Amino acid sequence: MCTGRVDLAHVLRAFSKGSDGVFIGGCRLNECNYITHGNYHALNKVLLFKKIMAHLGLNPERLKIEFMSSGEGNLFAEVVDHFIKQVKELGPLGQGEGIDENGLKLKLKAFTKLIPYIRLVESERLRVHFTTIEEYQAFYSSEELERLFRELIAGKLAISQIVLLLREKPLSTGEMSAILGLTPSEISRHLSSSARQGLVRYDESGKRFVLA
Repeated sequence: MCTGRVDLAHVLRAFSKGSDGVFIGGCRLNECNYITHGNYHALNKVLLFKKIMAHLGLNPERLKIEFMSSGEGNLFAEVVDHFIKQVKELGPLGQGEGIDENGLKLKLKAFTKLIPYIRLVESERLRVHFTTIEEYQAFYSSEELERLFRELIAGKLAISQIVLLLREKPLSTGEMSAILGLTPSEISRHLSSSARQGLVRYDESGKRFVLA
């Protein structure tokens, strides 16, 4: 299967089902078997996924993409063995990052709910085409990408988590701040945005935020 068919949802499903690491192997760049250069699209998606992982407090080294030819069996075995060793050293997903089970489930579920939106953003605003891996890596570590990420994705991830929390019970700004690891001012900003979208409202009687 061409790596161009790898979707963000595939990788996220693996992590949500308990995988501690995900490895993606593809053809070498500029050596596409299907003349679609889907491996470039896969690289773009993987780097975006790693960016989101880091934002959520998950180690992005748990996801790896490597390019090699079908005749490089020894290289494949070497790369996979090294990745397995690396993942074992990182420990179980969440636990290795100091995130409890409920916190991990919340982050992954919030991410899952945004997959259709993130898929659209990736294809329309974040998809770039370079000729080398180094150029892709430079773009994904650039200030431009950081700005786009904050503008298009970071806030959506926070709001998604807030909505999931409020489905369980009403919460104050301070309580959500403690759970999500965001400052009260950040939570207030996201709550204001959520209220404008008709997602949440403030319950005066309980002095808590609830779903609208």
